[in-house]
Amino acid sequence: MGTLRQCTRSACRESAVATLTYVYADSTAVLGPLATFAEPHCYDLCSKHSARLTVPLGWDVIRLARSDTPPPPGPDDLLALVDAVREAANAEPHDAGPQAQRDSRPTLERPNMPPAGAQQDSQGSGRRGHLRVLRD
Repeated sequence: MGTLRQCTRSACRESAVATLTYVYADSTAVLGPLATFAEPHCYDLCSKHSARLTVPLGWDVIRLARSDTPPPPGPDDLLALVDAVREAANAEPHDAGPQAQRDSRPTLERPNMPPAGAQQDSQGSGRRGHLRVLRD
């Protein structure tokens, strides 16, 4: 994960624990767990400011269940990751012909280039291109 996000309220330096967003068409404010990514039209709030949230008169507030600390990865998460890696490693290529039977490291072919003194652009002006092959 990246750096911890701070509360977006002025002069507050606390860590954000909740994300506030608005649904203007429904006159609703939604306060939920901290979003995975910072969004430009959402507000990250600390626990103090999320508890004291007020909305305009006539608006509804939906408070989604959240915890102030993210849950640690559990054994189910780790087992799912291990299973996904095993599946990817043991996956056999499709039987779609010679294209599917490729080696994981394709061989490099030598570029088809004219002799050293005969390099020209597509108009034949004799101007050398900006890319060159350097030999070892």
